Amino acid sequence: GPSALHDDTSPLSLQPFGEWCNLQPKDAAKMPESAWKLLFYTLSWSYGTYLLFFTDYPFFYDPPSVFYGWKKGMDVPTDIAIAYLLQCSFYGHSIYATVYMDTWRKDSVVMLLHHVVTLTLIAFSYAFRYHNVGILVLFLHDVNDVQLEFTKLNVYFKHRGGVYHRLNDVISNVGCLTFSISWFWFRLYWFPLKVLYATCHSSLQTVPNIPFYFFFNALLLVLTLMNIYWFLYIVLFVAKVLMGQMQEVNDVREYDVEDSK
Repeated sequence: GPSALHDDTSPLSLQPFGEWCNLQPKDAAKMPESAWKLLFYTLSWSYGTYLLFFTDYPFFYDPPSVFYGWKKGMDVPTDIAIAYLLQCSFYGHSIYATVYMDTWRKDSVVMLLHHVVTLTLIAFSYAFRYHNVGILVLFLHDVNDVQLEFTKLNVYFKHRGGVYHRLNDVISNVGCLTFSISWFWFRLYWFPLKVLYATCHSSLQTVPNIPFYFFFNALLLVLTLMNIYWFLYIVLFVAKVLMGQMQEVNDVREYDVEDSK
């Protein structure tokens, strides 16, 4: 797969760290990807949490408020613009990384579609000044990525130096469970309840002829469908672990093409 094109000549490479930790070679190869993503998502989710809960923005508790006072070409507050810049640059890089750098997996095509949809939503929601709802969307998604990458790191670290580390194993199993629950809670419960309700219903109440109504809602619906698709993967995965078909959690996105051949 495209992972053959992967060479670690980037200045910010975490590969030596993986080798220093005595990880198994295939884990040492995948570890930098997760460590870098964990760093980014922790930063972005913390910033989103700050905006929604530690400032005057009422968007989380009052989702329809994302459209109050909306005007074409209105000013974007600096603190929201910073969040957008962060996310835009990350997803721009992610499209490149999924194709050329990351391990190629069975769901990599869906992942690529996800990044394209996300980048489109980020760019256009900024251009049309739907930045308020954008912050809500990002907040509800990034929390799962923090958990996913944290869990994967523990999976990679449980066999280091040829020794099995029970603590990393326990953490990865707990991580897998909390990840599954929060995925459902944030992406399949809160997301439709807060975001889709606001964009499909409240937006028309507040701004009767809101521009690009169908375009944005179609993209958000595609995002929802991808979240359902992945949730089915997660449920099947957890079921396998619970029924003992899999002795241990090996990779939460365990369908690496190399392994499945």
